[in-house]
Amino acid sequence: MFLGDYQHTLDAKGRVSLPAKFRAELAGRLVVAKGFEGCLSVYSVEEFDRFVGTLMAKQDFDPEVRLLRRKLTSGAQEVELDSAGRISLTQQLREYAGLKKDVAVTGNGDRIEIWDSERWATYAGEDGGSIEGLASKLATAGQL
Repeated sequence: MFLGDYQHTLDAKGRVSLPAKFRAELAGRLVVAKGFEGCLSVYSVEEFDRFVGTLMAKQDFDPEVRLLRRKLTSGAQEVELDSAGRISLTQQLREYAGLKKDVAVTGNGDRIEIWDSERWATYAGEDGGSIEGLASKLATAGQL
């Protein structure tokens, strides 16, 4: 499970180092895809397969399902950690997430997220409600 919030730097070649705690849980190939709220999501290949499988199980007759599946998979890329624990990000993915130099690498349970540091600070600092309020709202909606 990926937990925590770490500050890293994107190098001139578009590579970012993943935290040592995250690297200890990763092996082999990874998938980097467009994430929600303008971040990038980094999955193990197996976890990405499960995630896409959920989308594939939805009705292909729904144009919104097709669009979401296309947006999440078309720009995705398979990567491997190099000997320094870095992954390379395509220009397309860096532009999508607005990555410049300073990035936040955050854990989100089954995946890692890579954010532009300023975007992450704004998002994390937004008052979207307290943890208790959000939990209560989701529980009332039957989602918890």
